[in-house]
Amino acid sequence: MSAPRLQLTGITKAYPGVVANSDVALTVLPGQTHAVLGENGAGKSTLMKIIYGSVKPDAGQIVFNGQVAHIRNPKEARALGISMVFQHFNLFDTLTVAENVWLGLDKSLSLNQVSASITQKAAQYGLDIDPSRPVHTLGVGEMQRVEIIRALLTNPQLLILDEPTSVLTPQAVEKLFVVLNQLAAEGCSILYISHKLHEIRALCTACTVLRGGKVTGVCNPAEESNASLSRLMIGAEPPKLVHNTRAVGEARLRVSGLNLQREDQFGVDLQGIDLQVRAGEVVGIAGVSGNGQKELLYALSGEDCRASAGSITMGAQDVAALHPGARRKLGLHFVPEERLGRGAVPTLSLAQNLLLTRQEAIAVPQFFGGWLQLRQLDAQALRIMERFGVKANGPDAAARSLSGGNLQKFIVGREIDAQPSLFIVSQPTWGVDVGAAAQIRGAMLALRDAGCAVLVVSEELDELFEVCDRLHVIAHGKLSPSVATSQATVERLGEWMSGLWSPA
Repeated sequence: MSAPRLQLTGITKAYPGVVANSDVALTVLPGQTHAVLGENGAGKSTLMKIIYGSVKPDAGQIVFNGQVAHIRNPKEARALGISMVFQHFNLFDTLTVAENVWLGLDKSLSLNQVSASITQKAAQYGLDIDPSRPVHTLGVGEMQRVEIIRALLTNPQLLILDEPTSVLTPQAVEKLFVVLNQLAAEGCSILYISHKLHEIRALCTACTVLRGGKVTGVCNPAEESNASLSRLMIGAEPPKLVHNTRAVGEARLRVSGLNLQREDQFGVDLQGIDLQVRAGEVVGIAGVSGNGQKELLYALSGEDCRASAGSITMGAQDVAALHPGARRKLGLHFVPEERLGRGAVPTLSLAQNLLLTRQEAIAVPQFFGGWLQLRQLDAQALRIMERFGVKANGPDAAARSLSGGNLQKFIVGREIDAQPSLFIVSQPTWGVDVGAAAQIRGAMLALRDAGCAVLVVSEELDELFEVCDRLHVIAHGKLSPSVATSQATVERLGEWMSGLWSPA
């Protein structure tokens, strides 16, 4: 039995109104891939940030490679040999990929050397990315690749991965697992956070379960089933989704021959996009990040109003030139892939974040004589929190204080609660635990059954197969013909992701 690479004892961290970690113990061996499992808000991310030095514990001890470690900041963590890939990316939008990576590396390296290292590491591990691209031009899946490559370039002894596959395609996940198994074989220890139970069972050799900030169990995930891991994590198995047969209605969204030139040199041109979403159906769009998803969603939401007249219609109305507020008045509600910054303002409370999209949909007007009805706003936020199981210190909690999964539940809940006639959502269950994911997917199916038209853009094929009636694939700015989910296969969609489909 080798000496532990990492040993935590008595780790405790409290914030106003919540204890994130309470007397947590954790042991990770050299070359071990160790999962940390728990529902949203269980304290997983806080614990990882403590190990990485970005959060200071109130009590407890960290021992790394047999030595007591007082890790005051991420720079000291990296000097010890600890690297971390965050769930919410730590990237500067205005800098290039290479410049972002350079910030965390030895400054004796030139920017050109760093760019060459990125290209080499990307090719080695199948995480292709252009070092010269500004980060603001990347999709979330591409940002995920940047974070992983940046961590790998430090040659870590302990690699912490917080939801690393949440926006990766199955093919990219397989490549990443090859990388992680190789790293573990070379002696690197890996702490792996994921809500995808099948991944944990396939990859990890040990698992520590957190619930309410406390360790509630340690197991070998290979000896567990998805159901038993769910019971350890949330105390129950997630509810089964109910698929009701329903006749579809009129087209709520119709996209005809949509062509849009990219707005920057690293974007993707949309070419001849044809898409229809009818009342009472869920249509999914799969694809590798960076193939036009962002550009298409901007055009559909109204953030990009350059589409030619008649190319985007809702019902009988041409909406190609309408801004997001005007489209919301027609019944469109939209959940973007970026939670913080686009889905919610980090510094505003949950109640205040309602005002971003819900002014026209709230039954009791929020504005009366020029004043906000704050009690009604708080009650509205509280109702959404209760309905979707959002764990937060009340409706006055700042959006940035929530765990990623809890913020996702609130944003999705905010838009579903508006009872839209057309609902467009990107990465609906990114970073959400199995119980909450089932709840969100069930809510989308309930919208469908109520006659809403639902469009889901996701890089998680299992999710698309679970909720969609029809599927498309987007590749190189083009959209494939649709295929009924019952007739689709992972292999077929994988081929289409390379642009290999026959014209409809």
